[in-house]
Amino acid sequence: MASEKGYTKPVTGGVYRHFKGNEYLVIGTAKHSETNDLYVVYRALYGDRSLYVRPLDMFMSPVDHSKYPSVTQELRFEFVGVKDCVD
Repeated sequence: MASEKGYTKPVTGGVYRHFKGNEYLVIGTAKHSETNDLYVVYRALYGDRSLYVRPLDMFMSPVDHSKYPSVTQELRFEFVGVKDCVD
């Protein structure tokens, strides 16, 4: 895991749990071609398995406990483990 602007990059192939409960597989990170901002590319591990992209700083940010006081998870996406294979 490398660091960018104070945030640790998520593990490629890692499964992360969103603070609302669903799990996602991190495909990797991508750099915006004009701003050089880093984004996380990830796939839902439920439903239609949609592919998403989110700014790295938002993906790795803490949960806003003032907005979600009942949430016990500290980070928006929490590392769960590494998926054995990508399907």
